[in-house]
Amino acid sequence: MALPLMPKATAVWLVDNTTLSFKQIADFCGMHALEVQGIADGEVAQNIVGLDPIANNQLTRAEIERCEKDEKASLQIKETAMPPQQRKTKGARYTPVSKRQDRPAAIAWILRHHPELSDAQIQRLLGTTKDTINKIRDRTHWNIQQIKPTDPVSLGICTQTELAQAVEKALERRRKALAESGEQPEADAPIDPRNRLSADAAELAAAAFGMNRGKDEEAGSDDDGDEPTVDSVFGKKS
Repeated sequence: MALPLMPKATAVWLVDNTTLSFKQIADFCGMHALEVQGIADGEVAQNIVGLDPIANNQLTRAEIERCEKDEKASLQIKETAMPPQQRKTKGARYTPVSKRQDRPAAIAWILRHHPELSDAQIQRLLGTTKDTINKIRDRTHWNIQQIKPTDPVSLGICTQTELAQAVEKALERRRKALAESGEQPEADAPIDPRNRLSADAAELAAAAFGMNRGKDEEAGSDDDGDEPTVDSVFGKKS
């Protein structure tokens, strides 16, 4: 049950201005009946000025009269007197002071290996700001020469699960965008950039493989014919 503002001051006023029982006042103000009795006897809250709950829009005169007629009835605070419940929003991730110097390295790693993540996702994941992300992306950060991309999981800034969830959300957003545009999403899972062979390197490797294979086949064609015999190897006896 919600309590009125300044419960003890409200109890003082109810004791002085109503015929409510000690238990009714105690239940309404969140106090013990003996404490309310102490207020009535002048032993408790001697220097506290009573607070009128009617003037403060916490009770109505009709509610007080209803409970004065029935000692078993309980006072009900007005709903409009209840302060609005403020939902606590989840703020930016807190990063320990000892880890804050590692955030630029973590940001650089994320930008390199997970470009699909949005700036907002990086901000929540690493507890950083959009301005810092842009400076590292544009290489205008004051310490950019000393920043070495490092996995934020190994730095202890985030967990592997949190990183995987962020990547999955980014991929899901990308799939939805492709579906809305009418394009077919890629069937294969994205390859980690660290394991991806560049297009130029792949072409060179394929060309080299083809050239070597052609040479082997050409060399093999000269050896086609009958199998070697003793006479062909050692010569015929005269």
